[in-house]
Amino acid sequence: MEDFNTKNPSMFINVLGNWNGLSLEKLFKERWKAPKKLVHEWRMSKEVMLNGRTAIWSTILQQGDLLSIPLMDAAENETVQATNLDIPILYEDEWLLVANKPAGIDTHPSQPGDSHSLINGVAYYLQQTGQTCMIKHIHRLDKDTTGAVLFAKNRLIGSMLDRMLEEREIKRTYVALVEGTLHKKEGKINEKIGRDRHHATRRRVSPTGQTALTHYRVLNHDSKRNLTLISCTLESGRTHQIRVHFSHLNHPLAGDTLYGGKKTFHRQALHARKIEFTHPISEEKMAIEAPFLDKPEIFDGRNL
Repeated sequence: MEDFNTKNPSMFINVLGNWNGLSLEKLFKERWKAPKKLVHEWRMSKEVMLNGRTAIWSTILQQGDLLSIPLMDAAENETVQATNLDIPILYEDEWLLVANKPAGIDTHPSQPGDSHSLINGVAYYLQQTGQTCMIKHIHRLDKDTTGAVLFAKNRLIGSMLDRMLEEREIKRTYVALVEGTLHKKEGKINEKIGRDRHHATRRRVSPTGQTALTHYRVLNHDSKRNLTLISCTLESGRTHQIRVHFSHLNHPLAGDTLYGGKKTFHRQALHARKIEFTHPISEEKMAIEAPFLDKPEIFDGRNL
């Protein structure tokens, strides 16, 4: 693949052996499941190239062929104001990146004029590295939750990652400190989550809410502070899901005063530690870990 700092308006892909026998049309529509509107745009513009020539969509692909597609959507990024927030970038290629979100900022602007969110910091990073691509977050973290957030750098990869998230092909692992002792070493919490009509931002377990399933595993326990370190994965991505589920079990997250936790720490003790997925283009297995950005000792099992 091309260097992701290139200003060439097209992206280049070396055809993989896994795609042998597929027509170009089937690659886009069946394997990549690209949006119909986007595929139509490409067909009409005749900007998709195969081995340096305008592509014929019925052409059967062979390993080693060079595919070129127009994906540098600079115009779509003009509405994201760039702000220097020193956001750590954990992984990057020409298609996507993973940023390590600090506490105290939203994933995206929460109101007009807000420019102090994670996506603003990532936009600044792209600007400083000479990249004129779009940027789109694929999922979100709460304002005071830290850790890995996945971003797409063009429309094609954005649609592919959105579908993968919806179909649970992106695995996110969190670590958290909860109050009290969890007597089961591992388990699952399968409780629907809905809005709390008595509070503007809070959620609650509700029989009429959206399906939410949290898997957890106990990592360690601090008997002196009566805190349990856990690892969690989600089969859904509801707002405040981990916080709501453990509060429902009467084990709120340490520092999570919104859901009944004590002021043990300056924020809820929740960190998105790892994100795993198959790269939509290279088809490589990706596993990206996010180091702790603040007070790592609160999550360190050696200190529990």
